Amino acid sequence: MEFLTEAAGKNLHLEHLEDEILNFGIAGGRSSINFLQSLRDMFSSSNKRGLNVTVKWDGAPAVFAGPHPETGKFFVATKSLFRKRNAEGAAYYTDADIDADKGGELAAKLKVSLAEFSKLGMKEILQGDLMFTDDVDTTDIDGESHYTFQPNTILYAVPVDSKIGQQINQAKIGIVWHTTYKGATVEDLKASFGAKIPSKSSSVWQDDATYKDVSGKANFTAKETVDVTKLLSQAGKQFQKINSLSLNKFLKWQDTLPPGLGFKTYLNTYTRAGKKLPDSGKAVQMYFKHFNDWWIKNKGDSDVQKKNLRSHLALIRSSTSALKNVIDFMKYLIAAKIMIVKKMAEATGLAKTFVRTPDGLKVVAPEGYVAIDHTGGAVKIVDKLEFSFNNFTVAKNWDK
Repeated sequence: MEFLTEAAGKNLHLEHLEDEILNFGIAGGRSSINFLQSLRDMFSSSNKRGLNVTVKWDGAPAVFAGPHPETGKFFVATKSLFRKRNAEGAAYYTDADIDADKGGELAAKLKVSLAEFSKLGMKEILQGDLMFTDDVDTTDIDGESHYTFQPNTILYAVPVDSKIGQQINQAKIGIVWHTTYKGATVEDLKASFGAKIPSKSSSVWQDDATYKDVSGKANFTAKETVDVTKLLSQAGKQFQKINSLSLNKFLKWQDTLPPGLGFKTYLNTYTRAGKKLPDSGKAVQMYFKHFNDWWIKNKGDSDVQKKNLRSHLALIRSSTSALKNVIDFMKYLIAAKIMIVKKMAEATGLAKTFVRTPDGLKVVAPEGYVAIDHTGGAVKIVDKLEFSFNNFTVAKNWDK
């Protein structure tokens, strides 16, 4: 299955695991169960499914670097690499190229990236999350001095006296590589998750995104294994109730709708509001009302539009049973996912993670994780409610 949905083969956007049934129908739902079963097995020390997990570092911006596939010259770029500025895409070979297209802090960070990553002898194009340049602070946390950096929402802290702290102190830039690209042209570039760290440089702190538990203690207890297995069993039973013909018809119709009217988009309004999904019957009823109100407001009440609206509402009404089962299925997936995310967050990683609040620093889990199966398919494993709440409410680095 193809999960890199924003642009074919480009790691620009990953979907949340529970949304896959609304992206790919029955196949997406089945894949979601398989991912969670593999994660359950991994934390039960019995993983046999060839699943890899990477940590989502909350870095910014996303940076591409390496030898350009068409010119062979070293370049850096942002995601605009795939939005053509010229024949070679928006690739930057020199500081002048950067100044011609970018400005401010972003331009400054790209110039440091160009200067420092060019020292690494890169043989392939890698994508990574930029963590810091000249914006590392020293902060006292619980009586211990830490190097801290906040590229986006999450603030990362590393003890000054640790090995990693010493590396960060020497570095001019920090990045976490997570994706490798191969292809003869920019348009042909295909992404594969995972990255081999290039040659070392004392002025570059770099790591891959592989999930690491330095303590080795993040495993399910016997009871936790039973509990998450029960949730997955309930998800499987609910999955069997979904009428595939009705769901497929509904999803095909969804593809014809204007932006903002999709069922998945509507369900995500609950996440943005920091709310759990409501009762499945109520959720479908509220989507029906949302659709009706949007249509009248944006399309008017001419006879033609009234006829179109009746047709659309009739399809929603006929899909009610399938949609209720889909939502109940998603709820079981979310419950199992949250158990797994909390277990993963117990791991002792490379850096402590916090968000800024009016009362000081609050300990939080990492942004989330990416699960990658043996076919190369990948999904986000994220506590959407927690991270969405933090993303919209906590002080960003530029607010501090």
